[in-house]
Amino acid sequence: MQAVATAVASTPSDEFFLARQPILGRDQKLVAFELLFRAAPEHEDAQLTDYAAATAAVISHASQLGMKQVVGEQTAFVNVDEVVLMSDFVRFLPPDQVILEILETVRPTTALLARIRELKELGFKFALDDVIGHSEQVSKLRNLVDVIKIDLQGVGRDELADLVRTLRGPHQKLLAEKVETVEEFQLCLELGFEYFQGYYFARPAILSGRKITPSELVLLRLLDLIHAHADNEAIEAAVKRDALLSLNLLRLVNGHLEGTGAPRVESIAQALAQLGRSQLQRWVQILLYSGPEGHVELNSPLLQMATTRGRLLELMTLTLRPGDVAAANTAFTVGIMSLMDALFGVPMREILDKVDISRDVRAALLERDGDYGAMLSIAESLEHAGPGRDLGAALGRLGLSVKQVRDIELAAFGWVRELGAEVH
Repeated sequence: MQAVATAVASTPSDEFFLARQPILGRDQKLVAFELLFRAAPEHEDAQLTDYAAATAAVISHASQLGMKQVVGEQTAFVNVDEVVLMSDFVRFLPPDQVILEILETVRPTTALLARIRELKELGFKFALDDVIGHSEQVSKLRNLVDVIKIDLQGVGRDELADLVRTLRGPHQKLLAEKVETVEEFQLCLELGFEYFQGYYFARPAILSGRKITPSELVLLRLLDLIHAHADNEAIEAAVKRDALLSLNLLRLVNGHLEGTGAPRVESIAQALAQLGRSQLQRWVQILLYSGPEGHVELNSPLLQMATTRGRLLELMTLTLRPGDVAAANTAFTVGIMSLMDALFGVPMREILDKVDISRDVRAALLERDGDYGAMLSIAESLEHAGPGRDLGAALGRLGLSVKQVRDIELAAFGWVRELGAEVH
């Protein structure tokens, strides 16, 4: 405990970003997040040398905020080294909602193995991180862990099947990490991996000849009308062209009115008046990521990432320009539209050619240009392996502090969680 407390004291806690990396199941739905604290660009050396401090920061912040604020109903994977495992600090985490991820640097001493068994008795589960082959660590820890994470980028394709065969056990599930392409995901699916971590689902795999469907075109047309400040009659006519869209709109508005004592809304005109333009725009953008029946799946990793980006950019804008609702709405649009090339399998430029959007939005989405482009770069940096110098430059350009961005991130995570409750 003392070592971790010292590590936290020696690390400026306001100089860390919280990062969540999604972990998916075989159905490509979200099942967990790996939680990481990354050092701010000017403190990157601390990130490399002091896992104890970084993990202690994760645990401290997660316990202060409540794990549900950070990951919702999902499980959280948290990196731990010897110092954290041997300390009492780890007991601040809820055993039913975390999996302790043993780093590849951990030496499986007799004392450490006994400590893992003790924590398992208290209900904790464990994962073994960054496995690329057989080693003393793997052989000694294998039967104590619940999840084995195989680093795809460290294992040759010819060796992968053999490694999977020898590591699979009745009590261990296999997780493929650093899955970067759909082809890698398919291979791991065939080999029987249960979980997948990596950004393959957000890669814009452009499909030759792919056409945007009629229902998607209706939504893009509706967005177009909203951006152009069209009158209510034109908006109503566009909604009525799609029966499923009309039904979903009525369902959404009446869901909001439930329990308020207000009468049910029966017409599209009433529903549009009740919702307002700003909320309508947001709802249409979210619907673009819905399933074939118009059902919004908030455990879709692509929608989770898109809505988180949207809210991040919106809150950054309100921090920089308090009260500027129009700019905040534009920022949300940039964030949520930034993954539409991955969603549709169509180049971003082609999607933007179908919607009449401002030059600011177009420049942000195509070139990461302007203030909105800088904000989008920040959101993307926070999702991936390390902030790097680009993040520091973008923060400097906008005049945002590390602490402001972390507070914004946590607020965005909470908003997306609440959104999930609203749309179900």
